[in-house]
Amino acid sequence: MPSSKGWRGRRDARTMRETPIGEIVDGLLRERSFARGLPIGRLAASWGEVVGPRLAGASAPLSLDRGVLVVAASTGPWGAQVRFLAEEIRKRANEALGVEEVRSVQVVVRSEPRKGL
Repeated sequence: MPSSKGWRGRRDARTMRETPIGEIVDGLLRERSFARGLPIGRLAASWGEVVGPRLAGASAPLSLDRGVLVVAASTGPWGAQVRFLAEEIRKRANEALGVEEVRSVQVVVRSEPRKGL
C-alpha cells in the first residue's frame, strides 16, 4: 500500500478492482477538501480577466472560505489598490464563478503573491 500522508486518514476500504477514472474523480470532488479548492482554482485561472492584467501581475487569489476571498498583493501599494477595488473584484469574481459565492475581499501583502498556487 502507498505510504504517503494522504492515505493514512482514509476511512474507505481499499480494493484491487479496476475503477473507471471518472468514478474516482467524482468521489474526490465529493470530498470537502477538494470541493473547497475548485472555486479558488477557477478564480486563479481567470484572475487576469477578473482584475485586469496589471493588477493580476501583482496579486493572486489565495483562498475562498465562507464567502471571504483572500487576495495576496506583492506590495502595500498594490494591496491598497486591491482594497480600493474590493467591491468590483467581488462582483467580477462572482461573475467568473457563476454564483454569488464571494461576499467580501480581504488583502494580505507578501512578496510572492502567486507562491503556493
